[in-house]
Amino acid sequence: SQGGIGDLYNFKLAPSLTLGCGSWGGNSISENVGPKHLINKKTVAKRAENMLWHKLPKSIYFRRGSLPIALDEVITDGHKRALIVTDRFLFNNGYADQITSVLKAAGVETEVFFEVEADPTLSIVRKGAELANSFKPDVIIALGGGSPMDAAKIMWVMYEHPETHFEELALRFMDIRKRIYKFPKMGVKAKMIAVTTTSGTGSEVTPFAVVTDDATGQKYPLADYALTPDMAIVDANLVMDMPKSLCAFGGLDAVTHAMEAYVSVLASEFSDGQALQALKLLKEYLPASYHEGSKNPVARERVHSAATIAGIAFANAFLGVCHSMAHKLGSQFHIPHGLANALLICNVIRYNANDNPTKQTAFSQYDRPQARRRYAEIADHLGLSAPGDRTAAKIEKLLAWLETLKAELGIPKSIREAGVQEADFLANVDKLSEDAFDDQ
Repeated sequence: SQGGIGDLYNFKLAPSLTLGCGSWGGNSISENVGPKHLINKKTVAKRAENMLWHKLPKSIYFRRGSLPIALDEVITDGHKRALIVTDRFLFNNGYADQITSVLKAAGVETEVFFEVEADPTLSIVRKGAELANSFKPDVIIALGGGSPMDAAKIMWVMYEHPETHFEELALRFMDIRKRIYKFPKMGVKAKMIAVTTTSGTGSEVTPFAVVTDDATGQKYPLADYALTPDMAIVDANLVMDMPKSLCAFGGLDAVTHAMEAYVSVLASEFSDGQALQALKLLKEYLPASYHEGSKNPVARERVHSAATIAGIAFANAFLGVCHSMAHKLGSQFHIPHGLANALLICNVIRYNANDNPTKQTAFSQYDRPQARRRYAEIADHLGLSAPGDRTAAKIEKLLAWLETLKAELGIPKSIREAGVQEADFLANVDKLSEDAFDDQ
């Protein structure tokens, strides 16, 4: 009979009686195929909301000066051996000392692994895991932006479960909630703490990590709520000296996180408020944080908080095609991730704000396209629209605000202005499209 299979369906055809996956083939599912899918049984696919959850670290410390207060919890919890994972810049400039000095004064033994580089590789991660296996920490503290936190999360897995096959952890899937291979239980040997020194990635509160196989160049995205840190420390004192370019790119990354999380088909009433509040803070404080830096500590602090709040939103509602394309555009042409998002976001909004989409979706929480309305709601929340504005007008005002913000933060107007030659782009665009479609 006609109907969608499992969780896969489009907007025009409601699921009805199906034959499951079975041994006959020709059907589809929205999770990794396993033995259970080969059973020939009749199933009834019914459109209904799936059980959801909203997960975040057990503790989140924020405000300027919160780092030593948070570390006091580490000490009072009885931790005795701490491994700090960071990069060479933060180590050489004394950021790691702000952690080790507090812990050592309380009798906690510390070890610092500072060899993490941008886009961490498997070889570096394995080297860090070897150090963990010899030092045997009971707490791992990631210090930095996305790269040190990604590396630390994967080191944590390798340390907790050295028998685990990395390739199985990196299996592709359509929905984080539906996978045949489950991540092993974490936190038995060590707790994970993430201290963010950038205002953008949100990695301190997310269940994601990415590592590159330096032998093949292939990137492995890992996603499982087991990777969510036990504690996030969001101390804005660590970002007061952040350069303007990092402020701009990180800030627009956070804007994109919040916007895609709000429009996501997996958005819920629990993630919506966080996405909207993050956007409100970024609209109000990001320009001042960029132009005034440490002279306006309040703006720096609000943007730092907004990035984490946006991280909580997309950790649970997930992201969209802007990030899929930004990952591949940035990787191919060595464009910073936040900048890649900024270059794409306005065109993505125009593409998504369509009343008649044809793309199928998985595990949607609503039965008809709502992106146009959701973008209009963002414009309303940010005070961009006027009474009587129609949806199209609200979306145009949202786009106008984004273009103004990008110009104010010194963002190039196009991929060409970002340094990519047209011939190079056209030579790679087909492969980039395929890879973006396959992005996790």
